[in-house]
This record gives sequence, C-alpha cells and structure tokens, in this order.
Amino acid sequence: MNKKSHSKLWLLFVSLVFATILGVFIFITFLWFTLYQLNVTGADPKVRHIPLLVFALGSILLGTVITAFVGKLIIRPIQNISNAFDELSRGNFEIKVPENERIAEIREMAERFNAMTYDLSHIETLRSDFVAGVSHEFKTPIAAIEGYATLLQNHNLSPEKQEHYVEKILDNSRRLSSLSGDILMLSKLENQEMVPGKTEYRLDEQIRKCILMLENRWAPKNIEFDMELPRQTYYGSAPLLQQVWSNLIDNAIKHSPPGSSIRIAIRENPEAIAVTVSDDGDGITEEVQKHMFEKFYQGDKSREAEGNGLGLALVKRIVDLCKGAIRVESSPGAGATFTVTLPKGKPE
Repeated sequence: MNKKSHSKLWLLFVSLVFATILGVFIFITFLWFTLYQLNVTGADPKVRHIPLLVFALGSILLGTVITAFVGKLIIRPIQNISNAFDELSRGNFEIKVPENERIAEIREMAERFNAMTYDLSHIETLRSDFVAGVSHEFKTPIAAIEGYATLLQNHNLSPEKQEHYVEKILDNSRRLSSLSGDILMLSKLENQEMVPGKTEYRLDEQIRKCILMLENRWAPKNIEFDMELPRQTYYGSAPLLQQVWSNLIDNAIKHSPPGSSIRIAIRENPEAIAVTVSDDGDGITEEVQKHMFEKFYQGDKSREAEGNGLGLALVKRIVDLCKGAIRVESSPGAGATFTVTLPKGKPE
C-alpha cells in the first residue's frame, strides 16, 4: 500500500471520528435550544451560548486526542502490516513487523504474519536449493554420457575401450533413471499426508527380501549379516517401507569395509515397533548428521557417484508419513546405527 492509500485511511478515520462528534454536537445543540425555548434551562440570554461554545471546543479537543491515540494504537500497526505485505509481494521474505502491540488481535496478526514470512523464506530457500540440486545432479550424468558417446565416435578404439565406454554410458543412464524416479517419488510423497494401500504383512520377511535383492552389492565385499528378526506383522504400506529398508541397508553396505558385518534387529513394545540397522563404517560426524536427511545432501563427497543424495530424504519423508521417527547414533570411526520407530497400526 502506498502513501496515498495511507492518507486515505487516515482521512477516513479522522472523518469518522469528527462526523460522530459533530452529530453529537448538533444533537446537543438542538436539545439545548429546545429546552431554552421551553424556558426549562433558566439560563441568562447573555450567557446561554457559553455552554455550547465550551462543548464545541471540548469536542474538537476530544476528537483530536481520540484520533491521535487510536491512530497510534490501530492505524499505525495496520499501515506497518500493509507496508510489509507490499514488500512481501516484491519477494522480500525477510520483512518483519513489530509484535509488541498492545491490542491482542493486532499482536496476533503480526505474529502470524512473521510466522508466514518465516515459512515462505524457508520454502523459497528449499525451492532454490531443489532446483539447483536437480540441475546439478542431472547435469553430471548427462555430461558423462555425452563425453563417452563422443569418444565412441572414434573408430580406432579397441574393443576393450569400446566396452568400457558403453558400460560407463549404461551406468550413467541407470543413475539418471534412478534419480528421476526418486525425484518423482519424493515429490509425490511431499504432496500427500495419508499413507495409501495399507495392508497387514510380515515385516521380518520384507527386510530379508531387501537383503537378498541387494546381494550384488554386499557379496563382492564379503559382508555378513547378523540378523535378529523375529516374526513380526505390521499394518502399513509395504511398498513405501520397502524403500526405507532398501535405502538404509544399501547405505550400510556402501559405508561398510570389506569383511565386516551389518546388524539388523526388530524390537517390539506395546505401542511401537523399532528396526535398527548398524554398520562398522567410518561413522558420521555431528555436522553431517544435522543435514543428512536434506535433499541432495551428501556428506561424503568421495561417494557422490554412488548415489544422488535423495535416499535418506525419501526415508525421512516415508517415516514421517507413517507417523514414526528415525534417529541416528554415530561418531567418527565408530560406525552408525539407524533406528526407525513405527507406531503399531490397526487394520481398519
């Protein structure tokens, strides 16, 4: 809102105050002269107008005081919020309005406005980071595919080099496919609040199947699994939770040294089920733990080619949708333990 609209707001308010006072003054004047005509007041003709003059001056003074006081109390905060909305429309998400107003309704309005700008600033930051991350993640494999395809145009290449370049192109194509699939799934999950397709199934069997599906990842490293998976039924979305276990186990395999072991256990209490996945890797620093569930974040830059930074973000979103919780316990050199706690659901 510009200054012209501000002045109109003040003019409207001042006009309303003085119109009310003028109306009261006219009414009092009419009543006074009516009583005078009826000889009720008994006032001396020479001084009969003095009360009216006093009342008129008092009304003007009272109107000025009311205008100044109420204007400072109400109009100024409204103008501040209007100016803030104007700044917000220009893309300034850092704008704030004072929250120390005396009127509770205006104070609550200011608090809600500041909370809104805070959320919008974070959404804008996430959007910018997401666009930048997607662009970077797609650019890398596309550039690699283009580079290896250019090398293949050399007809003097040996069969071994041709096979090597073709394999690199296939690897980056799979990476692109995985990246696009994860982005689509994460986008879908971020725009829903209900878990679809709930069924009752064997949670322990699902985890065993995930381990078998990842055999090509752990077998070359001679990794062993120490499993404590008692029979456990769970009511939830099997496809979504399969993503959770696959990502956590795949991460454990990725960070485990050759010949080590990965421990997976299911614990149960009357209210919830807890699944733990532990490895003997290099551990996770506190700084990485603060950001590890963010999209495209990769704490270990040396392993960027092995993932896209969306796995743990997907895990966190799925666990949140299931009304559960995930936590990590780790320190450098001491491996890492991820614990997923899921509330026990009941078939509907």
